[in-house]
Amino acid sequence: MTTRTRFTVGELIHHTKFDYRGVIVDVDPVYAGSDEWYETVAKSRPPKDQPWYHVLVDGYSHSTYVAERHLEPDTRGEQIEHPALGQFFDRFMNGRYSRHGEPGAH
Repeated sequence: MTTRTRFTVGELIHHTKFDYRGVIVDVDPVYAGSDEWYETVAKSRPPKDQPWYHVLVDGYSHSTYVAERHLEPDTRGEQIEHPALGQFFDRFMNGRYSRHGEPGAH
């Protein structure tokens, strides 16, 4: 069974519970973290059999691992600020980031 993901790499998101913006840098079709992390950090117990996303957080230097149910599209269309952006993306265009090697990326 293939799990459909709502978001893709390079897409800007808004975290509905903690009110931050970010950009998706990787997608896990199901939870791929440790049981210890889930028990300690995932207090609302989001489903493990749904997509989870690795997100660079706007205005900070850390990333987060977030269940799909806590995300919505970010409609501002503005770039984020994060020191690791260049490790994942080459450019920002039409409200999203392009990955190294994607068609049209520099």
